[in-house]
Amino acid sequence: MLMRYPQIQTDLKSAPSYGAITTESGVEFLVYSHSATAMRLLLYDQVGDLEPAEVIDLDPDGDRWGDVWRGFVRGIGHGQLYHLQADGPFDPNRGYWFDGSRRLIDPYAHALAGDFQKPADGIIRPPKCVVVADDFDWEGDRCLNYDLADSVIYEAHVRGFTKHPSSGVDAPGTYLGMLDKIQYLKSLGITAIELMPVHEFPILAPDGRPLDRPNYWGYDPMAFFSPHRGYAESREPGAQVEEFKTLVKEMHRAGIEVILDVVFNHTCEGNEHGPVLSFKGLENHTYYLLDHDGKYYRNYSGCGNTINCNHPVVRRLIMDCLRHWVLNYHVDGFRFDLASILSRGRDGNLNCSSPLVEEIAEDPVLARTKIIAEAWDAAGAYQVGSFWGIRWAEWNGRYRDDVRRFWRGDGHMLGAIATRLAGSSDLYEHSGRSPEASVNLITTHDGFTLNDLVSFRQKHNHANGENNGDGDNHNCSENYGWEGELRNAELDPATCSEIEEVRTRQIKNMMATLLLSHGVPMLLSGDECRRTQWGNNNAYCQDNEISWFDWNLIHEHRELLRFCRVLIRFRREQPTVRRRRFPRGDSNGSNGRPEVSWYGMRGDAVDWHSELNALTCLWSALPANEDPEGLSRDVMLVMNATPGSHVFTFPQVAMEQSWRLFVDTAAKPPGDIYPSLKGPAAPNSGRVILKPRSMRCYVSDSP
Repeated sequence: MLMRYPQIQTDLKSAPSYGAITTESGVEFLVYSHSATAMRLLLYDQVGDLEPAEVIDLDPDGDRWGDVWRGFVRGIGHGQLYHLQADGPFDPNRGYWFDGSRRLIDPYAHALAGDFQKPADGIIRPPKCVVVADDFDWEGDRCLNYDLADSVIYEAHVRGFTKHPSSGVDAPGTYLGMLDKIQYLKSLGITAIELMPVHEFPILAPDGRPLDRPNYWGYDPMAFFSPHRGYAESREPGAQVEEFKTLVKEMHRAGIEVILDVVFNHTCEGNEHGPVLSFKGLENHTYYLLDHDGKYYRNYSGCGNTINCNHPVVRRLIMDCLRHWVLNYHVDGFRFDLASILSRGRDGNLNCSSPLVEEIAEDPVLARTKIIAEAWDAAGAYQVGSFWGIRWAEWNGRYRDDVRRFWRGDGHMLGAIATRLAGSSDLYEHSGRSPEASVNLITTHDGFTLNDLVSFRQKHNHANGENNGDGDNHNCSENYGWEGELRNAELDPATCSEIEEVRTRQIKNMMATLLLSHGVPMLLSGDECRRTQWGNNNAYCQDNEISWFDWNLIHEHRELLRFCRVLIRFRREQPTVRRRRFPRGDSNGSNGRPEVSWYGMRGDAVDWHSELNALTCLWSALPANEDPEGLSRDVMLVMNATPGSHVFTFPQVAMEQSWRLFVDTAAKPPGDIYPSLKGPAAPNSGRVILKPRSMRCYVSDSP
């Protein structure tokens, strides 16, 4: 029960943090606002209450220190519900949105409870903030801090991973539901799970109605410090905090890191027509990039507004938030959505030496966390290969496009695929970075799944309600003779079988390419068992079976799952395919040969201008000083991305040793991959026939 007459303590004895800070005797509230003329705390008893149990006015003279408003309330603690209210100038044409009747979310709130309410008075009540005491029995857990170069990342959605009825978990669609699938992730062999946004975002529209298009992906932040309440099994205010911590702890116990997808580029408050929920009503000019004297919002995010990331106050909020997730939740890294916005200055222009980007890279608390940039934004910035600093890794969009185009059979792709296989030195070596700066991906949440990439020539987003006008048109995909699923195809069985065989090979080709390339591989959840979105390449609003992981697929496509597991294990055990530096074609490897060499179909020098996508790549084992355990082996990739069969002759240098077949994407299981590395010996002739659109990987018979 709340104390009905809390006492206010007004002295400020140390440099302020922000938000609701619990102490033994009560809670200290601190909020920043430069232009507010008055500030109030609204304290509630229950989540459903429309009106507060207490309204506490902060004294503009005694409770304000510079631009920090501060009040201490005795007798309350963990679980207390609250809002903020701020008076000040209301002049939207000049960018001021103060309104003393509005209930506001604390920008530093550690949890939210409930949802939007719109009673008869028409004043929107956003979700209530929850006071959280960050105590939790971590049982000695720490961040795992694996080397990024040794990582295999798996992108997944908390709700979608277990919401499908086939998941069989006790709490589907929740943090705790994911616990029941940790053993599956461990058996897959991944080292890190990258979770799509788990910070708070709206479930309902501000007027309390269901959203026209349900917010499934979560790229619409409402409270950066708060785990999403919709992913908690318990409806108790603040329960999401403990449940998410439990998920992180159990992932770590299984040896799996947790990387968060964070969205510091915009908020759900939208543009000048959007709701006033938090930042707008506290200091709009500070938190957003504005235009035309403040009337309009600059929109580099494509979502209505853009966060003013390099304002000192906002920069501190972002840094405090990142430290919060590391220190209070033990997360192992971050992927920054539309990260080019982090580089935009207060004038909106890109800044090659952004204070925020540099501070993230150099912050002592974040020193061993993984920081990965989606190095572009919605306003045309594209910084793949040029995002600031050695510490930053990047989603390599160039890798995605080049691998897709190579295997589709586009002409003149030999140089591009060779560069991507070798870690994209063209993008990262000039800045002193190593192959681990390249997070290699072929599919992500944003676009086709791997199954759909080989099943659809065009996007099919009609279910999104935007006349198929949303989503990317540049997919580099192919259907190989029929658009979509084959079960109802108007084709004869033999043709269907032929198409299915090509699709299966192409999936294996791209999966093998991804996991045998230098750099850091990232898999999209479900690609290992052919999850489909039925051609939807922008399923942001599809909280249904279009997006959910159908667990029946792991049985239906058990052989592809086996193929993927063996490849991941090989990658983790074989240092030859995850060098810490770019392999050289002009220096000697451990066997007196170049570290990497390239050959044409006849085993001779490559004609880099050839239209035929046919290539042999030979990786030399690492020298002893880079492989003290002596595990490294020579690895040879033979790739035929043409629509016809071809005879490949091994290069002369490869004839000097014995080889075992490891992967053959054209072979029927189990002959498509050999877990023991004891596959058939390569023919003495050094001549092999590769079927159309297939690849083989050979491994030297001994280290």
